[in-house]
Amino acid sequence: MADTGPQTGGDPEAVKRHPRLFRAARQRRNPRLRRSDITVTDERAVKRAVKAASLGNAMEWFDFGIYSYLAVTIGHVFFPSGNDTVQLLSSFATFAVAFLVRPLGGMFFGPMGDRLGRKKVLALTMILMALGTFCIGLIPSYASIGFWAPVLLIFFRLVQGFSTGGEYGGASTFIAEYAPDKRRGFFGSFLELGTLLGYTGAAGLVTGLYAVLDDGAMESWGWRIPFLVAGPLGFVGIYLRLKLDETPAFQKLEDGTAAHASEAADGVETTHKGDLAKIFRRYWPSLILCIALVGAYNITDYMLLSYMPTYLSDEMGYDESHGLLILIGVMVLLMLIINQVGKLSDRFGRKPLLMTGMISFFFLSIPSFLLVKQGSLLAVSAGMLMLGLSLVCLLGTMSAALPALFPTPVRYGSLSVGYNLSASLFGGTTPLVITGLIGLTGDDMMPAYYAMAASLVGVIAVACMKETAHRPLAGSPPSVATEEEAREILDAQSPDPKF
Repeated sequence: MADTGPQTGGDPEAVKRHPRLFRAARQRRNPRLRRSDITVTDERAVKRAVKAASLGNAMEWFDFGIYSYLAVTIGHVFFPSGNDTVQLLSSFATFAVAFLVRPLGGMFFGPMGDRLGRKKVLALTMILMALGTFCIGLIPSYASIGFWAPVLLIFFRLVQGFSTGGEYGGASTFIAEYAPDKRRGFFGSFLELGTLLGYTGAAGLVTGLYAVLDDGAMESWGWRIPFLVAGPLGFVGIYLRLKLDETPAFQKLEDGTAAHASEAADGVETTHKGDLAKIFRRYWPSLILCIALVGAYNITDYMLLSYMPTYLSDEMGYDESHGLLILIGVMVLLMLIINQVGKLSDRFGRKPLLMTGMISFFFLSIPSFLLVKQGSLLAVSAGMLMLGLSLVCLLGTMSAALPALFPTPVRYGSLSVGYNLSASLFGGTTPLVITGLIGLTGDDMMPAYYAMAASLVGVIAVACMKETAHRPLAGSPPSVATEEEAREILDAQSPDPKF
């Protein structure tokens, strides 16, 4: 008799003659969950992990956000004087340069995080980011050393971009693997709360400097202060991250002899760690979906959080500090509600929240920019708030949705590669592309059209993704908050459970 019977269900007559044999074969392939298979999270450990990942992420994006808020001043300091638009384009081109190496950083740090551990790699990315940012604050101006000033600026921007390539994928993986399945959206939203906190801190510091220093002082030495602050902040982030334990999911991968989830899960959990080639070969559909989601998300994110102050000052004639103050107000409001959005994604699912954000950008981008063009404080604030409320639907949900696209053994690597390929192509180029399109066409509504195109891609991507709320991460057993939930899962499982 061929051996295909137990593997495929076999001949119906054979199944009738030997029901116990075939039932045993099915149970061997899909064993019942045991209590030891289910991870019961320690809420204090989860909160420590979320705090360390989110604060570290805030410090990373504080470092990264400084540059975008000082783009006009940096253009004057590091590039030849003459045409202001050319200086601004040069500054944004240098901003975009950091994104060119982000995929390389993702390909380097991601598989390393799958092999060596999440927390070690996250500490390393923090060190590189702090070092790159601090060194930018030490570079002499173009007036002092000429050609070498922009060369050094580009070099340290590359260091920043390379380190950022391992940040988001690692931090979102870290939180997702610590959080219980039913609260992954809520805890994941703290990661983007950290992003907003970093951007707000950077914008607040830059606004304060613009308020107390004149243009001459800012271009002479004032612009250096935010970059130099990054050094001590980086050490705080490194300390927080090194004090944490590894995630429960990664610990199961490391331990080849004890506490396995089950025979079925073992085949997934203990193979293909850190194999970059297999990420592209086996998980390319998920990578394409990740790239589309992140592209739509990043274009809208960088348009509002990075580009808008420059748009207000360069296109609308606003004082730099006024535009930043409006943006700070919007970001503070988003910080107040982002965790509630995370809770909503746990209750209603990731897809409804993501679809709401994408559709809102498609229909509200033009009205928002028409309001911004009115120029009054109330109209500008209302327009930016409409964009912000659309964005928060994405911010509060994406950190839980993206890690669930990939299985545990390759999650850090796959997410880092997909996220940073997309960020490189679409995110970091957003200010440069929008500035170039406005210069080429003379149409200052170009940011709205660009956001609408991005959101349309996002709608298609969200429609194609699977709902992952309340479900275990691929390649990992269920993760719950209490013993009662674990017992409920055991009581409710079918005779032949699968995960």
